[in-house]
Parts: sequence; structure tokens; C-alpha cells
Amino acid sequence: MDATLKQIETETGTLSKPSKMPGFGYSTPAEDCITGSKLAKVKNSICSICYARKGRYVFPNVKKALKKRLAAIQKNNWVKLISELIRRKEKSGFFRWHDSGDVQSIEHLQKMVAVANNLPKIKFWLPTREYGFVSAYVARFGAFPENLCVRLSAFMINGAPPVAVAKKLGLTTSGVKKSGFDCPAPKQENQCKDCRACWDNSVQNINYKAH
Repeated sequence: MDATLKQIETETGTLSKPSKMPGFGYSTPAEDCITGSKLAKVKNSICSICYARKGRYVFPNVKKALKKRLAAIQKNNWVKLISELIRRKEKSGFFRWHDSGDVQSIEHLQKMVAVANNLPKIKFWLPTREYGFVSAYVARFGAFPENLCVRLSAFMINGAPPVAVAKKLGLTTSGVKKSGFDCPAPKQENQCKDCRACWDNSVQNINYKAH
């Protein structure tokens, strides 16, 4: 592809750079989460304390970038362009979908799978509360690529992660509860450092500290 990075980013929006992560991400507005926007109104839900609804995420320039990425997903050439953007920029080998936002449709999920298939040397992590879209995808298309770790996220603080659903689909989980692997970031300057558990399909559940 002969397009410059700037030309691609004009179409796709820029990649996000989560501060604790080793690599880049692609974030969309938290208020556009389908399930998350409902959970945000529920006391003691994880989404009610969502970090992506405060701090730098509410700055006008950041909100504009989030909206641009969300709109770009609808473009017919998004998979081709975002694959090329990630290929050129992602040097760590680890990429996160949605440090803010979530899956919007089965079609959106299909596109993220296509990106993972285009870039087999990069490991992708997709945390999601859109169990319905994930279940429908698996029923229609089968398993996800090995380099895409889909983690079904718990709804409630101290609530059980959706282990039964995840096992049925051959997936992993995450939550804010003491069961399974604990994210080490709070003990190491809020950084992943050399930990890559979130991207590892062999780690069945990961617990995060409530923000």
C-alpha cells in the first residue's frame, strides 16, 4: 500500500496508546457501549466506575478522536486500512481492542477477526461484555483466530466472571474479584511491564483492581 500513515489515519483515525500497555489500541466512546451504557447506571457494576468516562477521555480532542474511530469502522475499506496502520506502527507485537468502547455488532466483530487474520504475528486482546455478539459469531463462524484472545468481562464489582458462557464458547474471562490470575499492574507502577497475561488464551481468568 502506497498511502502514507497520515493518509491512512485520515480515514481510520489514529491508534490509541493506553498508558499501561506495551503497544497500541483502538478505542471508541464508552457512552456508545451497548451493554456498558446500561450497566453504567447500575450501582456496583464495573461500568458504573468506568475509567473511560472521566479523566482524559472527556477532553474535547480525545472525544473527537473516539467518535472518528467509531464512525470509521463502518467504512468498506476499514479492515484493509487499519490492518496496514497496525502493521506499520505496532512494534511490540501486542494490540488491544477497546481500552474504551466495545463491540457494536457481529459485523464489527467480523472485521476485528479479519484484522487478526491479516496480522498473524501480532497478538490481539479483545475484552467485551457483548456476550450475545460473541456467541452469535461463534455459532455462525466457529472459533476465533489463535492470535485473538477474546475475554468475556464480568458485569459487577466482586461479581463472578461469566465462566460458564466462556467455557461453552472456548474463551477466557476477566473480572474484579479474587479468583484466578491477578493483574500485577497495581504493584508495578500501573504498568504491564513484562506481563502479557491478558493476551494469553491459556490464562483462564484475570482479576483487575477496581478503578
